[in-house]
Amino acid sequence: MSALSTRTAETDAPIIDVLAERWSTRIFDRDAVIDEGSLASALEAARWAPTAANTQAWRVIVARRGSAAHATVLSSLAGFNSAWAGDAAALVVFVAETERDGKPMLWAQYDTGQVAAHFTVQAHANGLSTHQMGGFDREAIAAGFGLGAEFTPVTVMAVGELGDIRQASDELQARENAPRVRRPVAESVLVDD
Repeated sequence: MSALSTRTAETDAPIIDVLAERWSTRIFDRDAVIDEGSLASALEAARWAPTAANTQAWRVIVARRGSAAHATVLSSLAGFNSAWAGDAAALVVFVAETERDGKPMLWAQYDTGQVAAHFTVQAHANGLSTHQMGGFDREAIAAGFGLGAEFTPVTVMAVGELGDIRQASDELQARENAPRVRRPVAESVLVDD
């Protein structure tokens, strides 16, 4: 287990513990298999995320380490992501259904983001670590899984047990030990009337 098993955020206003304690690691236990019960709960939380008009315009690809699907997702990762994400027990691709019956699904990508957020929070509550990545080849994912033009891969999430920071490269250790920071809420709120 890593010495960084918790990195609670210093918030300006109280938030629920699971949100304050959630952070995105790049260090996963490369020997641990995915806890199937925790994964099922995270997928169930994703299923109950709100979507525009309950269209549920999203899908997921769950690729467990060692499978052909995992190799396909891993090979699509860009740059530094490919150096560490393969240690995660699973790689989950969140896919937006951007068109249905010839009509654009305008909120699909937003809704897919909510689905990923619900998944992340439930996974953390169940003891899994996660890290979302935007650095991947969307066309390679679409081709590798035979996705039609109506499906757009939005993000890839590494999921698994937290690894031991002492076994990580110096670069990974430096990133993991970096302070958790966010800009103040006041700088994000455009209007507060």
